[in-house]
Amino acid sequence: MQKYLGGLYILDVKKSCSVTGHRKLKESQIDFIRQELRREIEIAIIEGYNHFISGFANGTDIEFAMIVAELKKENPIITLEAVLPYRKRMNTKNKQFHELLDKCDTITITSEEYNKSCFHKRNLYVIANSERIIAVFDGRKKGGTFHALKIAEKNNREIKLINI
Repeated sequence: MQKYLGGLYILDVKKSCSVTGHRKLKESQIDFIRQELRREIEIAIIEGYNHFISGFANGTDIEFAMIVAELKKENPIITLEAVLPYRKRMNTKNKQFHELLDKCDTITITSEEYNKSCFHKRNLYVIANSERIIAVFDGRKKGGTFHALKIAEKNNREIKLINI
């Protein structure tokens, strides 16, 4: 199905792109990471991706969500989904987190309570609901980003790697 918007016909199909990456980013790498995330997101938009999913963890996820929120201003067909690992994550006093959460079209909570597997469950949801994953990855063979990439590969997701 197509919609007419601003002089253009657009497909009314949700193509989803998400992010995985490290929480702790080196200050010296932030500008590079932002530049590469923006480039990958803009390419995704050109290629028809219009739904963007962030796990809303500190670091890569928040940087990704900020860029998508900014691009939403120019492109009204873009949607942003926050996927939180447990309900009380919303209790943070971080003002930037709440301002960014307010810009989301959808908020999904994958576990009611914090538990050892809630982050893994969140990652499974993000990967299951994405055709493309943008990964900010330093190559280490452990941790959440490494495991998310393994799951994405196993599930035949397209991966766009930003090596740091």
